[in-house]
Amino acid sequence: MGYLNINNMICKNLDEVRANIDRIDNEIIKLIAERGKYVVEAATFKKDETGVKDSSRVEKVIQKARTKAVEYGADPDMIEALYREMIARFINIEMAKFQNR
Repeated sequence: MGYLNINNMICKNLDEVRANIDRIDNEIIKLIAERGKYVVEAATFKKDETGVKDSSRVEKVIQKARTKAVEYGADPDMIEALYREMIARFINIEMAKFQNR
Protein backbone atom coordinates (compact mmCIF):
# COMPACT_ATOMS: atom_id res chain seq x y z
CA MET A 1 0.00 0.00 0.00
CA GLY A 2 1.55 3.25 -1.06
CA TYR A 3 0.90 6.94 -0.65
CA LEU A 4 -2.78 7.82 -0.87
CA ASN A 5 -3.32 10.62 -3.36
CA ILE A 6 -6.39 12.48 -2.17
CA ASN A 7 -6.30 14.66 -5.28
CA ASN A 8 -7.72 11.70 -7.25
CA MET A 9 -10.80 11.55 -5.04
CA ILE A 10 -13.66 13.34 -6.70
CA CYS A 11 -17.18 13.42 -5.31
CA LYS A 12 -20.12 14.87 -7.15
CA ASN A 13 -21.89 16.18 -4.06
CA LEU A 14 -21.86 16.44 -0.28
CA ASP A 15 -23.79 13.17 0.10
CA GLU A 16 -20.98 11.30 -1.68
CA VAL A 17 -18.39 12.99 0.55
CA ARG A 18 -20.33 12.00 3.66
CA ALA A 19 -20.84 8.44 2.40
CA ASN A 20 -17.09 8.10 1.91
CA ILE A 21 -16.37 9.54 5.35
CA ASP A 22 -18.85 7.06 6.86
CA ARG A 23 -17.20 4.19 4.94
CA ILE A 24 -13.75 5.24 6.17
CA ASP A 25 -14.99 5.67 9.76
CA ASN A 26 -16.39 2.15 9.65
CA GLU A 27 -13.02 0.77 8.56
CA ILE A 28 -11.11 2.81 11.17
CA ILE A 29 -13.37 1.49 13.94
CA LYS A 30 -12.99 -2.11 12.75
CA LEU A 31 -9.20 -1.72 12.73
CA ILE A 32 -9.16 -0.16 16.21
CA ALA A 33 -11.26 -3.08 17.46
CA GLU A 34 -8.81 -5.53 15.87
CA ARG A 35 -5.88 -3.66 17.41
CA GLY A 36 -7.59 -3.87 20.79
CA LYS A 37 -7.84 -7.65 20.55
CA TYR A 38 -4.09 -7.85 20.05
CA VAL A 39 -3.52 -5.49 22.96
CA VAL A 40 -5.50 -7.78 25.26
CA GLU A 41 -3.59 -10.78 23.91
CA ALA A 42 -0.27 -9.00 24.56
CA ALA A 43 -1.11 -8.86 28.26
CA THR A 44 -0.88 -12.65 28.42
CA PHE A 45 2.78 -12.51 27.38
CA LYS A 46 3.94 -9.80 29.76
CA LYS A 47 5.55 -10.73 33.06
CA ASP A 48 4.82 -7.59 35.08
CA GLU A 49 3.15 -4.18 35.00
CA THR A 50 6.32 -2.54 33.71
CA GLY A 51 5.88 -4.51 30.51
CA VAL A 52 2.33 -3.22 30.18
CA LYS A 53 3.43 0.42 30.67
CA ASP A 54 6.53 0.22 28.45
CA SER A 55 7.15 3.90 27.70
CA SER A 56 9.97 3.16 25.24
CA ARG A 57 7.56 0.99 23.19
CA VAL A 58 4.94 3.74 23.32
CA GLU A 59 7.43 6.28 21.96
CA LYS A 60 8.48 3.91 19.15
CA VAL A 61 4.84 3.45 18.15
CA ILE A 62 4.27 7.23 18.26
CA GLN A 63 7.32 7.89 16.12
CA LYS A 64 6.21 5.29 13.55
CA ALA A 65 2.73 6.83 13.50
CA ARG A 66 4.17 10.32 12.94
CA THR A 67 6.35 9.01 10.10
CA LYS A 68 3.37 7.30 8.45
CA ALA A 69 1.31 10.45 8.90
CA VAL A 70 3.85 12.46 6.92
CA GLU A 71 4.09 9.70 4.30
CA TYR A 72 0.31 9.64 3.81
CA GLY A 73 -0.20 13.40 4.00
CA ALA A 74 -1.87 13.54 7.43
CA ASP A 75 -1.13 16.04 10.17
CA PRO A 76 1.53 14.31 12.33
CA ASP A 77 0.56 16.31 15.44
CA MET A 78 -3.06 15.22 15.13
CA ILE A 79 -2.02 11.59 14.55
CA GLU A 80 0.27 11.74 17.58
CA ALA A 81 -2.54 13.10 19.76
CA LEU A 82 -4.93 10.40 18.54
CA TYR A 83 -2.36 7.67 19.12
CA ARG A 84 -1.43 8.92 22.57
CA GLU A 85 -5.08 8.84 23.61
CA MET A 86 -5.70 5.46 22.01
CA ILE A 87 -2.57 3.95 23.56
CA ALA A 88 -3.39 5.34 27.01
CA ARG A 89 -6.83 3.75 26.86
CA PHE A 90 -5.43 0.46 25.56
CA ILE A 91 -2.88 0.44 28.38
CA ASN A 92 -5.76 0.77 30.85
CA ILE A 93 -7.55 -2.17 29.20
CA GLU A 94 -4.36 -4.22 29.10
CA MET A 95 -3.58 -3.39 32.74
CA ALA A 96 -7.04 -4.57 33.82
CA LYS A 97 -6.57 -7.77 31.84
CA PHE A 98 -3.08 -8.25 33.28
CA GLN A 99 -4.28 -7.74 36.87
CA ASN A 100 -7.19 -10.17 36.44
CA ARG A 101 -5.19 -13.09 35.12
